[in-house]
Amino acid sequence: MRRPLPTMAGPTNSARPRSLPEPTLSVIVITKNESAHIDACLASVAFADEWIVVDSVSSDDTCERARRFGATVIVTADWPGFGAQKQRALDRATGRWVLAIDADERVTPELAASIGRAVAAEAGPVAYELSRLSRFCGRWIRHGDWYPDRVLRLFRRGQARFSADRVHERVVAAGAVGRLSGDLLHETMPTLDDALAKMNRYSSDSAAEKVAAGRRGGLAQAIAHAAWGFIRCYFVRRGFLDGVAGITVAAYVAQGTFWRYLKMAELARSLPSNLPSK
Repeated sequence: MRRPLPTMAGPTNSARPRSLPEPTLSVIVITKNESAHIDACLASVAFADEWIVVDSVSSDDTCERARRFGATVIVTADWPGFGAQKQRALDRATGRWVLAIDADERVTPELAASIGRAVAAEAGPVAYELSRLSRFCGRWIRHGDWYPDRVLRLFRRGQARFSADRVHERVVAAGAVGRLSGDLLHETMPTLDDALAKMNRYSSDSAAEKVAAGRRGGLAQAIAHAAWGFIRCYFVRRGFLDGVAGITVAAYVAQGTFWRYLKMAELARSLPSNLPSK
């Protein structure tokens, strides 16, 4: 199932210069119970040549929806963390270029055109950063820590890998990195309940990972890092320009940081006292 890849001249293959080879683009997505998002996600990257979905045993119809679209779906019973799971998806991709997105993300037409130009080029960077625009509790956040949220998501296969981080994984490229125009829309945390639940999960996973690496937290660190997180997000990066949503996001950033450092301290206390600390 192949759909046309956008180029500088337009969204169809007929507009592509005959001298250029047909580029191959794989899209990789990891999922778990993403029935509400997967259709729109895949539709936004319909111009790709291949779609790889690695699913963590969804209890809804995520897999069926992805298969109907034309994606290759692989179901894994274990959860090794975000970095390792995305690497599994990357290992199954066959495209010359790979675009990694999440189920709650959407590629805008402007970004799709930029991707088309990048993969059609004979030379250039081996990877590209995208600007991610997130919606928090119904509001697009255009300032603060969240925008422009530069994320490296497009890369030549064989020239990049995912880090092994359980949360906040990243793509590590083996070469020059460029930047594309257009936004990657992120439909994240539609309600405050969703936001708080995600904060709890991520702060726990991040704390466990840092303690395993020898880091230790504490109340003083929690207060200091949380205070700086709020100041950086709201004042330094002008989150106040987003109004009420801006101060809410700054408080969310600070609170997540605060709980992460306290959880680190709690986890560290449960470890044998003869372990080294950093």
